[in-house]
Amino acid sequence: MLNLLNGSLALLILGLAIWVIVAREAFAAVAGFMVYGLLLALVWVQLQGIDIALTEAAIGGGLTGVLLIGAVTRLRTAEAAIYAVRPSVWLRWLAGGLSLAVTLLLALCVLALPDPAPTLAHAVGANIDATGVGNPITAVLLAFRSLDTLLEAIVLLLALIGVWSLAPESVWDGRPSLAQQLETNGILAYAARLMVPVGIVAGGYIFWVGADHPGGKFQGATVLAAMWLLVMLAGLQDAPPISRTWLRIGLVCGPLVFIAIGLVGVLSAGAFLGYPPGLAKPLIIAIELALMPSLTLVLGLLLLGTPQRKACP
Repeated sequence: MLNLLNGSLALLILGLAIWVIVAREAFAAVAGFMVYGLLLALVWVQLQGIDIALTEAAIGGGLTGVLLIGAVTRLRTAEAAIYAVRPSVWLRWLAGGLSLAVTLLLALCVLALPDPAPTLAHAVGANIDATGVGNPITAVLLAFRSLDTLLEAIVLLLALIGVWSLAPESVWDGRPSLAQQLETNGILAYAARLMVPVGIVAGGYIFWVGADHPGGKFQGATVLAAMWLLVMLAGLQDAPPISRTWLRIGLVCGPLVFIAIGLVGVLSAGAFLGYPPGLAKPLIIAIELALMPSLTLVLGLLLLGTPQRKACP
């Protein structure tokens, strides 16, 4: 029975992948992509990769899908013009041939991997006790490959700055998104008042248990960002102007604390992002505590998009 379920899931994922590629309408492709990401989360659960499943559901199927929907909405007028131009037969054959060639090359690379595949899992298992954390994913991301995690946080911040740079100069320091004119006693406001406290507790729990169990800052920050967006969509709070000092401090505090702890490692452990003996876990928790608000703000503001109106005095 389990094999039948796994086989059906694999066929459904393959079918959705093909649908995303061949769908003519961008919105249909994005909808298929979001379902594809949620089904991949189920696959990771089946493979016992709970941390990856949470990330895939929150970032892959959730945040990325919403960003793509926003892009499709903005490009809807241009999409009609694109459909009016039909590429030649030779161009379509060339695109199909290149896509097939890339697919075959990737398949050959995967098949050419040695058996068993090289792995550092044994080295991680032998040294994880030195980090003081029980979750191997957290140990890898914030100890053995902490530089990658630092760069990911910086890339997200740079992406937000790139989004803001698309705003007209007249509203550069203004508020992102349009003002919400909703009834404060409406159903959406009621849902926000009911769900946001639960979401904050759930996001905080997912973050806090990440040191020793599946979870972490990215997953928890995604939940908190969703609750923040729900409050703004319900009209209970307006989007903050991007010129606010507290907002900019919150955006950079996580990466700056990460870098500062890395520099402390140069003095105390002889390597950037090296942890002194016995202090690895407290420093890892300090990094995650600093990154949590920064990631929440970045993810929420990415979804809000560019500043569109001036801030009220």
